Amino acid sequence: MSSSVTTATGASSLPRLAFVGLTTLVLLYAAFYLYAQSQPLFGAVLLALACGFAVIYGANRFYGARFIFPGIAAVLTFIALPIGYTIYLGFTNYSSFNLLSFDRATEVLLSRGGADPSTEQPFAVAAEGDQFRIWLPDSGLLSDPVTLTGKALAPVTAALAPADAPATLLETRDAIRLREGLGLLTLTTPDGMQIVNSGLRTFASVTPEYAQQPDGTLIRASDETVLTPDHSTGFYVAPDGTQVPPGWRVGIGFGNFEKVFTSEGIRQPLFSIFIWTVVFAAASVGLTFALGLTLAVILQWEHLRFKTLYRILLILPYAVPAFISILVFRGLFNQNFGEINMILEGIFGIRPNWFTDGNLARIMILIVNTWLGYPYMMLLAMGFLQGVPEDHKKAAALEGASSARVFFTITLPQIMPPFLPLLIASFAFNFNNLVLILLLTTGGPDIPGTIIPAGRTDILASFTYRMAFDDSGTQFGLAGAITLMIFIVVAAMSYLNLVQMRRAATRHAGK
Repeated sequence: MSSSVTTATGASSLPRLAFVGLTTLVLLYAAFYLYAQSQPLFGAVLLALACGFAVIYGANRFYGARFIFPGIAAVLTFIALPIGYTIYLGFTNYSSFNLLSFDRATEVLLSRGGADPSTEQPFAVAAEGDQFRIWLPDSGLLSDPVTLTGKALAPVTAALAPADAPATLLETRDAIRLREGLGLLTLTTPDGMQIVNSGLRTFASVTPEYAQQPDGTLIRASDETVLTPDHSTGFYVAPDGTQVPPGWRVGIGFGNFEKVFTSEGIRQPLFSIFIWTVVFAAASVGLTFALGLTLAVILQWEHLRFKTLYRILLILPYAVPAFISILVFRGLFNQNFGEINMILEGIFGIRPNWFTDGNLARIMILIVNTWLGYPYMMLLAMGFLQGVPEDHKKAAALEGASSARVFFTITLPQIMPPFLPLLIASFAFNFNNLVLILLLTTGGPDIPGTIIPAGRTDILASFTYRMAFDDSGTQFGLAGAITLMIFIVVAAMSYLNLVQMRRAATRHAGK
């Protein structure tokens, strides 16, 4: 009996083990592929996932871990890893000038070269079926047939040999159409010299711009300048201190953080943007809370007719995707053709410059964000108002208290404790409300005199995004340093939110 049960259990495990084995092989192949593509970090992540998947789902002793492994793997891969990698970048010089490794940067410099004018000679192209031959009339050389057209073009080398001139040569305008294929072509002369396409009408040999010395330095052929690798900055440096790109990524410690606090071109806009970020988040929370609470109180009025219809209409902004509403408002606030300016001009004779005046642009953003956020506050307030005892309000009314006094002395104090954690969470959300800024103003209008992209309506999140992806230098390392500071601020607010929630729960339990 025992042997038969064991056999049945083993047979039922075969499909699972086969699936686990196949999935593990796929993950291992993907890890190896990423490593081969010079992505060792992501390859190591996939390797760890493959090993964890194989062990947990392959062995019965880890049966309980099978239910939590996907969640843990997702948190580590999509949350912990990006945060850790971003923090790591903040301590490096990673930018568009320092993307490569040291070996790859050296290869790029050694591959640079210029055409030798003394070897330039005109060429012509002769068609031969689907292929072509290159004819050099000055030296009387003709190439082997090569492919110069098609979607799968690749670098190719062809030999030249003495020959008679082809009977038919392409017109110059037809040869120019083949410039993409000609640019990938290298021709080898009978004496072993290699020549490449150096212009629309000529081929020439290429002289390397740099040569590597035994001590690892590079020497520039044109003026014999010696370039020394500087691993503290990630560049080859000339004797006069000139840095020669491309560079390579190196750790620079707290260099990016020092730059943030010492460079006037960064510190000044960063301080201004930080102040605006706090004001924007606080004002957004205050306006949405005030408007949402006011509407909730109105909807609580027992004599109000059509309350259901009003609730549906007031919640509609919350039902429409935010990015659609933002783009609609971008059109409404258009300075030349927007309906808002048309109405203002018709009534008051003014056409505000919403997108070019910094103060008006900030007011516009607060208006749009209030529209997007008040339904959430209204829904919360409608729920919390239901928990306020009516007896308290009636007793205050009997003693002669006005409606406003009843609200501010009885209703508001009772709904604020459960509201406070949600207000803090809303502040943290608006502190990083990147989508609103990018879709509505893209951070503009720009602040003059800065060395990095910075605008009047930029918040820290959009400022960092533009620095990392919109700046001509794409300063990923500097953006990573600022992101770390933002992370610390948001983490502090999250901790404050947690403390407030615990206090609210304690008060509720005490009641």
